[in-house]
Amino acid sequence: MDSGRHTMGALRPWARYGLLVVAHLLALGLGAAVLQALEGPPALRLQANLRAELATFQAEYGACLPPRALEELLDTALAAQAHGVSSLGNGSEARNWDLPSALLFTASLLTTTGYGHMAPLSAGGKAFCVVYTALGLPASLALAAALRHCLLPLRSRPGAWVAIHWQLTPATAALLQASGLGLLVACIFVLLPALVLWGLQGDCSLLEAIYFCFSSLSTIGLGDLLLGRDHGLHPVLYYLGQFALLGYLLLGLLAMLLTVETLLELPQVRAMVKFFRSRGPLNAEDEGGILGQDELALSTLPPSAAAPERASAC
Repeated sequence: MDSGRHTMGALRPWARYGLLVVAHLLALGLGAAVLQALEGPPALRLQANLRAELATFQAEYGACLPPRALEELLDTALAAQAHGVSSLGNGSEARNWDLPSALLFTASLLTTTGYGHMAPLSAGGKAFCVVYTALGLPASLALAAALRHCLLPLRSRPGAWVAIHWQLTPATAALLQASGLGLLVACIFVLLPALVLWGLQGDCSLLEAIYFCFSSLSTIGLGDLLLGRDHGLHPVLYYLGQFALLGYLLLGLLAMLLTVETLLELPQVRAMVKFFRSRGPLNAEDEGGILGQDELALSTLPPSAAAPERASAC
């Protein structure tokens, strides 16, 4: 193992980056192949069903419609739907660009979620989105950095306490802390909201609810599932749902940021990053990792919680 490690460490920088690019391209190709195999057949079946429904409709009512009238109507409806405008539903359906919808849209801009469920129609709205995002995104990043700075001590103290009382090595304590934080964020910001969404959206499965929560917090925001849309909800429930989704985005993205940063501080991750940016083989310090945040957190504990004597290495 040591000989293989030194051989990898002796690679030139361009070879290391080339290896990283090749691995990334292979991962992209693998993902595309899996999605093509999973999603291709359902898409073909849906397309066949749509063509069959269209043929049935034309056979029954085609004599009453001018040529291509139905296709033109569907094109207009689909173009409007792409901007979040729909003529379907009754008067209890949520209106486009009301205050909750506008707030959710601006939050999706500033958090780069971009659900795609609605888009500006006017030239002025598109220009405003460009300027608003260009100014608001750095401000959002600055706010996230400030909140992260305030929350880092709170994040580090549990790991430092466990390391002291269980006499764990820094690497083991960091792994335990990252696992615990990841599990906590997954339960609070993915599983629990998914259960609530599953209960509110009658036609939504639990897997789809988990898929929506994860795509939101990872800022993918595919927009194929959104809380409270196309359902005859009471206006009060609709407004509450939109504001709850807004708060969920802001808090959940901050929790995801802390989780990702905790994972990046793991010794194994730091060693891998060091491998791709270093010109020489990894040293003992790089392989062992640095837990600066956790070690600094030890000084915040009361004097009575003094660290025990370091155990001899075996």
